[in-house]
Amino acid sequence: MLILVLGLALFFAPHLLRELNLRDALIGQLGSLGAYKAVYSLVSAAGIALIVVGFSASPFIMVFEPVYQYKYFSHIVMLPASILLIAGNLPLSNIRANVRNPMLAGIAMWGLAHLWSNGDLASILLFGSFALWAGTKFYRLRSSAAIIDRAPKLFWDIVAIITGLSLYLGLSTYHGQLFGVGLNFV
Repeated sequence: MLILVLGLALFFAPHLLRELNLRDALIGQLGSLGAYKAVYSLVSAAGIALIVVGFSASPFIMVFEPVYQYKYFSHIVMLPASILLIAGNLPLSNIRANVRNPMLAGIAMWGLAHLWSNGDLASILLFGSFALWAGTKFYRLRSSAAIIDRAPKLFWDIVAIITGLSLYLGLSTYHGQLFGVGLNFV
């Protein structure tokens, strides 16, 4: 469990530098934005690697028993979460223009959907920390003004929806092979 916690700390540390007002100071210390991005990426990648290793090696400690009959709520929440995650990484769409930060909203929904279905300690740490981080960051960025210099294009909404649904379908179909936990749809 310690490896999982260390991985989460390594992943979230660079992702919270802006909120802690440390980003600009670190860029100054490293000498350039490029050096900052390199260190940011390496620390984040190391965090992800430790999260994967730590989560898979964590003992199964049940904290609460999810209500099996309502696990389908997770599937319902994961549909828009997948679309939002994709929309946050595409050019300006109506989704992106109307949701302040669709990628963070999608990550928060992903975390909450997985918390709903998993009651073990490692899952609570993993999915809870991502949901908390994304929700906090989404809330903090709510008042920042988005600079929109062009009209959103419906084309990118269609791409986000089709790609997001495809992502959901692929992940839900191969969830067992990818993550070791098969999904039940009933």
